[in-house]
Amino acid sequence: MEGVNDLILQAARGGPTSRPPVWFMRQAGRYQKEYQEIRRRYTLPEIVQNPEACAEVTLLPVKQLGVDAAILFADITTPLYGMGVELDLVEGKGPVIHRPIRDSKGVEALRPLEPEEAVPFVLETIRLLKRELEVPLIGFAGAPFTLASYLIEGGPSRQFKEVKAFMYREEALWHQLLEKLTQAMARYLKAQVEAGADLLQVFDSWVGALSPADYRRYVKPHMARLFQELRPLGVPVIHFGVGTMGLLKEMQEAGGDVMGLDHHTPLPWAREALGQTPIQGNLDPVVLFAPKEVIRREVERILAENAGRPGHIFNLGHGILPGTPVEHVRYVVELLKEKEEAA
Repeated sequence: MEGVNDLILQAARGGPTSRPPVWFMRQAGRYQKEYQEIRRRYTLPEIVQNPEACAEVTLLPVKQLGVDAAILFADITTPLYGMGVELDLVEGKGPVIHRPIRDSKGVEALRPLEPEEAVPFVLETIRLLKRELEVPLIGFAGAPFTLASYLIEGGPSRQFKEVKAFMYREEALWHQLLEKLTQAMARYLKAQVEAGADLLQVFDSWVGALSPADYRRYVKPHMARLFQELRPLGVPVIHFGVGTMGLLKEMQEAGGDVMGLDHHTPLPWAREALGQTPIQGNLDPVVLFAPKEVIRREVERILAENAGRPGHIFNLGHGILPGTPVEHVRYVVELLKEKEEAA
């Protein structure tokens, strides 16, 4: 990538870097007054479906914070519209599915995803961004289990009762559903790379609800298939979940070039468990509400725990929270860049 800051690509491939590259999950969003101004003109789906507005939002944190990567602004449920799913994105709640899947009819009704027809606005946004960006662009998708959780629960959940009951009760149908979602997300991610995405992240946000045994039986084969489909693309893929310390080895075996760590996972333990696999993480997002001396202490702790090993992408253990002071997010980037200047 001539003329582009490619630190994150080097780190994602396990190579040495002058400092750990840094970006943030949900680095464009409600904590930014500029984003709030755009939201007064557009709903979230309207932003995503308007390539110019979506590119503007995606670029905001790159210009404002100086991060080492942009991540496409979208929702993990965006491609579900193209599969025939009726849903709304409700402020403060998240995706709400009008007709949750509870039987074979619901599974059979899901259409194959054709990205160029279903989400042309996403691909056009990527093309627009590639004309302007001087850092790599991260494309992303939700993992099959997390998408299935929304589709079966009807929206966000704490107990995951419906999805797990469906999984246990209708095992054959469950695998049919996950196979459809795996194929769809493989196509979606391939289309993003073809449009210009430089690396990918697969968000399995809710898979931490499962035990290792359930992950192996009900999810791992589909994740392995997804990563197998993505491998020929030649771009690094980050595999991230929340509450997944107990699943981390299984997730590593399923695939992905980089393992994302949530803030509950000790970084030294993860380094020992994962061997040479690059990692991403893992500052607690709430630390960004603390005084700057605390932020510095926690950033320094994570860097010390990594002990200079190559293949470290600095990030949060989850997304930036609404109300986070922008100057505190920028301060983390400044701290990381200090390491380069001191080298």
